[in-house]
Amino acid sequence: MSKEHIKIAFPDGQVREYPRGVTALDIAKDISEGLARNVLSARINGEVWDATRPINEDATIELLTWNDKDGKATFWHSSAHLMAEALEALYPGIKFGIGPPIEHGFYYDVDPGDYVISSEDFPKIEAKMLELARQKNPYIRKEVPKAEAIEYFKKKGDEYKLELLEDLEDGEITFYQQGNFIDLCRGPHIPDTGRIKAVKLMNVAGAYWRGDEKRKQLTRIYGITFPKKKELDEYLHMIEEAKKRDHRKLGAELELFMFSEKVGAGLPIWLPKGTALRSRLEDFLKKEQIKRGYQPVITPHIGKKELYETSGHWEKYGEDSFQPIHTPKEGEVFLLKPMNCPHHCEIYGYRPRSYKELPLRIAEFGTVYRYEQSGELHGLTRVRGFTQDDAHIFCTPDQLKDEFLGVLELTQYVLKKLGFNDYTAQISLRDPLDKEKYIGSEEDWERAERAIIEATQEVGLETVTELGEAAFYGPKLDFMVKDALGRSWQLGTIQVDYNLPKRFNLEYIGPDNKPHRPVMIHRAPFGSMERFIGVLIEHCAGKFPLWLAPDQYALLPISDRFLDYARKVANELAVHDIRGFVDDRSEKIGRKIRDAELKKVPFMLIVGEKEVAEGKVSVRKQGHGDIGSMTIGEFVEWFKKQLEEEGQ
Repeated sequence: MSKEHIKIAFPDGQVREYPRGVTALDIAKDISEGLARNVLSARINGEVWDATRPINEDATIELLTWNDKDGKATFWHSSAHLMAEALEALYPGIKFGIGPPIEHGFYYDVDPGDYVISSEDFPKIEAKMLELARQKNPYIRKEVPKAEAIEYFKKKGDEYKLELLEDLEDGEITFYQQGNFIDLCRGPHIPDTGRIKAVKLMNVAGAYWRGDEKRKQLTRIYGITFPKKKELDEYLHMIEEAKKRDHRKLGAELELFMFSEKVGAGLPIWLPKGTALRSRLEDFLKKEQIKRGYQPVITPHIGKKELYETSGHWEKYGEDSFQPIHTPKEGEVFLLKPMNCPHHCEIYGYRPRSYKELPLRIAEFGTVYRYEQSGELHGLTRVRGFTQDDAHIFCTPDQLKDEFLGVLELTQYVLKKLGFNDYTAQISLRDPLDKEKYIGSEEDWERAERAIIEATQEVGLETVTELGEAAFYGPKLDFMVKDALGRSWQLGTIQVDYNLPKRFNLEYIGPDNKPHRPVMIHRAPFGSMERFIGVLIEHCAGKFPLWLAPDQYALLPISDRFLDYARKVANELAVHDIRGFVDDRSEKIGRKIRDAELKKVPFMLIVGEKEVAEGKVSVRKQGHGDIGSMTIGEFVEWFKKQLEEEGQ
């Protein structure tokens, strides 16, 4: 190979030669024009680059499109710059803070000066963005000396960019330009603005510069863009559907849970129907765990600060914890527990262990507390007090793979049982560029990461790998579950940990009569009970599976004359573990039916003069209408068949 050529390795292992200075876009064109039209950026040697940036050394390459997470991020980052260009054209003198991509779209923090930007201005900003997009201006990257960058923003009078420059050194400063707009940015960006075909600005809010409430409040404008108008239409439809399914709204309507300012933000209170729902989920998992050899335990809600210093949680999570609890005894400090694992390590270590006792599987529905920022709280999905379906398995290194596979089987079973059939298994590893965030030796991390990768390969589980998403004490397998609207949520997790057993000096006596260190598996198929139930409510729009529904039927007497019969029917159904209630309000039957429909009750059993005379009930199915008239025995048999169809 001549010095004028370099080797490019593709994800499938294929290696090709290209001229030095080739770009990812050139390589895409070499494969097909169709691919080139869809390439947004590229991962070069593990780092995301502009598709138009020259490659001058041998490299690995992965071409990124709209179907890739990093491809979308590049698209939305570029869209933030496009919005900034439109704002600068419409509001001369406007200044810019930061404009990153987010999970869905992007935002830019701006200082509009004497202008006031509101949602009423969105149509003209959107129109300007589309006008600029149609110019198909390329995003041009330029490396800039720090002195030149400072001079440029001094002339513009942009103190925000000047402050950002203070943290940068010569050699790491880049400008990006599209059209008439120039921004300080490390990139990457899409090839040109023409890729952006559909624009929607979503919201405007206030945001303190650099998150400091003592600094100036800027205007934060949120938006989202797509490469096709059809995709924007589908997204907006999904947003409307999501509003109807919002678990906060349905949770109130179905009387499942509540929040109280007097109790405190982010601390959910479970109402009777929600408690019944949650208890059934817990009972379901407890039953499955007992089958698999787990032993239930209960630990306190607090622990001494030293416990979490030993585990490393104080160092890593101290800032996110509630304030320490100082007792009257001098020097004695407790914490609301942020994790259950240190308590479980203490359970393992309370007496000597033999290899014959392993694996030891202990499980707890343990409530933990973390002081989330108030702006990040969101119904049940982001709270300050939540219960984990936590379990920890202590095993020998030889048992690790089988134990991991057992947990994997349980997690998949739980997800399937609750109707979550569309999920991605994400292997979350260390950030290789920032290993200071983690505890433990290089050898232990490599063993733990290898164990997860080999176990998932053994069962043929399709996975994606994310660097930097590991827990601070070990790698993990996270289940990213898609709900009925196609939104992705991180629910179940399995983690391999060589570090906490070391920190707690946990041992077992092996067959050689010598002490050995166990390996620890952390696992939670639901994750957080609160988060799981919040996602489940939105996934099924409040129409829970029959086995899980708080009320499986509503008995609706046509008038008060038939109340005694209705109560008699309810008592007979209770004998068969069929749960529900009698609507004894003095309301017309039409109103009772409508209210039961709104409460998502699976079945309505209507009783009047004819039903009393024949010893029957008239059955209606929620959302479907009349099923027919049945005797109590017939309904019980029919009901059991409905449960069987759900796999119960």
